[in-house]
Amino acid sequence: MADREDKHDFPIKDGVMLNTGRNALEYILLRLPDIRFVYLPFYTCEAVIEPLKRQHIKYSFYHINDRFEIKEEINLQDGEYLIANNYFGIKDDYICKLYQKYGEHLIVDNAQALFAPALPNMKAYYSIRKFVGVADGGVAVGVNGKESIIYEEDNSSLHDAHLLIRKEKGAEAGFNKYQEDEHLLDNQPIKKMCRNTRDILCHIDYERVKARRKDNFLYLHQELGTSNHLQIPPIDSFACAMIYPYLISDGARLRKKLIENKIFVAKYWPNILNWNEPNKLEYQLANRIIPLPIDQRYDDKDMQRILKIIRS
Repeated sequence: MADREDKHDFPIKDGVMLNTGRNALEYILLRLPDIRFVYLPFYTCEAVIEPLKRQHIKYSFYHINDRFEIKEEINLQDGEYLIANNYFGIKDDYICKLYQKYGEHLIVDNAQALFAPALPNMKAYYSIRKFVGVADGGVAVGVNGKESIIYEEDNSSLHDAHLLIRKEKGAEAGFNKYQEDEHLLDNQPIKKMCRNTRDILCHIDYERVKARRKDNFLYLHQELGTSNHLQIPPIDSFACAMIYPYLISDGARLRKKLIENKIFVAKYWPNILNWNEPNKLEYQLANRIIPLPIDQRYDDKDMQRILKIIRS
């Protein structure tokens, strides 16, 4: 991180700053000399598979239950590792329990949990751009950061056009360019986080970001908790969520309605519809969960507007 007088404390301590979250995972994989097999959830982003394929590491999928926890017992052998997702940033407590069980053979996907603390020696990777307005950025923790390889520095100007369009013309105008910029991140080699991204990160008030997100999450949960088919963990059991996951029977209809009213909701993750049969839980989650936005650009009035659309 740059040394500035107005520097704010970055939430991830002692991390290796790289260009993407998936490359932060690959950075970890490269530092596991005994790795030969990885278990990962069906309910995950297909980008996770990219570094596994690139390093020719065999893998298989496991199912989760409706609490976003591993459905069936997994016993690891020598050279086997387990990737567990901190889904939406609300599974901090569960991740701690998994670490107590699997120890150094656990790799935590904190791509949706920027503020989730990593326990000492816990292997984890983060994706910064899902929480703050930067074009790229991933962080790896729990592995030795001393390099024998000198990585090239990335250039964020190659994939940040959507941020400029969004700032000037709004989210809808920048969406197509966002999708193009997302594809540019596919199959990128491991690089150091670009200087521009690191400079931006020095000027972000992370405590304000965290506080606003927590307030927005609580606001929605107080109003929607009884109609949400998901079991949301106690609010004080996780540091900060990325979105408010709202599960209802007719999620597709609500998603369409929100988008028509210019409330843009992502879909986590479309690839799951190809990986699973319609009767599987993961398929239903991908179709029916509405990730309601709670980020720091929004306040109580925005949450009221979202609620009004849902209730109408």
